[in-house]
This record gives sequence, C-alpha cells and structure tokens, in this order.
Amino acid sequence: YIDHGKYKYVPYNQLFRRIEKMSVLDLGEFEMYPNRDSLSYRETYGLQGIPTLLRGTLRRPGYSEAWNVFVQLGATDDTYQIENSEKISYREFINLFLPYDVEDPVEQKLCDFLGLDMNSQVMTRLKWLGIFEENIIGLPNATPAQILQKLLEEKWALGPEDKDMIAMQHQFEYILDGKTKRITSSLVVKGKDLVHTAMSITVGIPVAIATKLFLTGVIKRKGVIVPTMKDVYEPVLNELEEYGIVFIEEETDLD
Repeated sequence: YIDHGKYKYVPYNQLFRRIEKMSVLDLGEFEMYPNRDSLSYRETYGLQGIPTLLRGTLRRPGYSEAWNVFVQLGATDDTYQIENSEKISYREFINLFLPYDVEDPVEQKLCDFLGLDMNSQVMTRLKWLGIFEENIIGLPNATPAQILQKLLEEKWALGPEDKDMIAMQHQFEYILDGKTKRITSSLVVKGKDLVHTAMSITVGIPVAIATKLFLTGVIKRKGVIVPTMKDVYEPVLNELEEYGIVFIEEETDLD
C-alpha cells in the first residue's frame, strides 16, 4: 500500500501484528490489517497520484493476535503434506511445530515458545477452537493449512440460532476550499438465518439486480465489465436500498 507518498510492504509473518483500531457506527471497536495489494485499485478507480491508499480487512478485537499464533507456528503453510495426517489428533498436530519436551504439556510448550500467558485471552480462544483436543483429524495427505481449515470449518459453522454480520467502511480524506475533511462511509448488514446470511445477501442480491437491469435494458453495456461506471453502479445501489443495503455517510472537519 502507499502511505503519505511512501510505499509500504508487510510480509505475511508480520501481517497480524500490524493492526489499527477502528470503529464502525455503533458496533464498537474493530481491528484492521492490510489486505493484499492495495495499489492495484489506483487505476481501477482513477486514483493515480493519490498519496495514501490502503485496503484492509476488519475483524473483532483479539482475532489478529490469536491468528498470529498459527502464522508463527507455520500452521497456515500450504506447501507440504503432514505424514499420516489422517491418523493424528489436533493436539498432536500442534505439537509437531513445538520443541521437544517430554515433561511439559502441549499448552505449556506453546506458551513458552511464543511467549504467551497460560491465562491469556489468546489461550482461551485457542482452547475454545479445539486445537488441544485429542480428536482425530481424519484428513489424508493434508497440508498444515488444510488441517487448520478443516478444524475452522467445523468449529465456525453457524448454529441454528447464529446469525452472521458484515461490516465495511470507506474513509476519504480530502482538502476542499482550503479545509481538510474526512468522509466515513459505513455499511453493516446482518443475516437473517442459516440460509439468508449477510454474506449471501450482499453477494447474491447485487448480481440479481444487475441481471434484471441488463435484461430490462436499463444497463446497456455488454461484455465483461466491472461495476465502476456510474451507469452500472448507480441503478444497482439505488435498488439495493430497498433491501436495506445502504452506506451511511458521516463528514468530519479535520482542521
């Protein structure tokens, strides 16, 4: 990304330590970490010459610190396979990445290796996830990343009473008539149930609306296009408001 005219590069092993605190409407605090290559958006949105441009991912506080454990262990690696992965437990899987010690349990070895407190929130989250359980992985010829993915898909699956939520925020800082201002544009969508999730709503409905507008002749462009043209995105955004998918804008004077 670019920050005040200076290019910044964040290696993956440092990514989840480089977070910023943010607030989104009345939902409280989030943490943001850089997400892939932000510079590719300059040409797409006609922002050549812009001094600062950063695309990030929002997560609830504590996520990055816990995920960084897997990064530092090497448990997110997808380049090699774990021998006999179908026969070992998740506890044994985590132990593969830790120094040998015949006396200390896996939990203590992990704390010692990464400098964690046994009673910390990070360890509470890891225990909840089940990485210290004796459950058999049952996944043959699996990479560390595939093993971790299997556990996450099982543990993070929505339950009957669960609802998902997405939060997005754009921040624009600009100078107009000698005054520095910031516009914050925020979107929050909450799912209804296991089927009508916020993710499925915000992905599926815009595509459905665009398809309808194309078939009815409102959108006249043809071929493979991205929705960065006003005659494409404006009618789609207008109709999305009927489904409660709308950005809330706030302006702040920074002088």
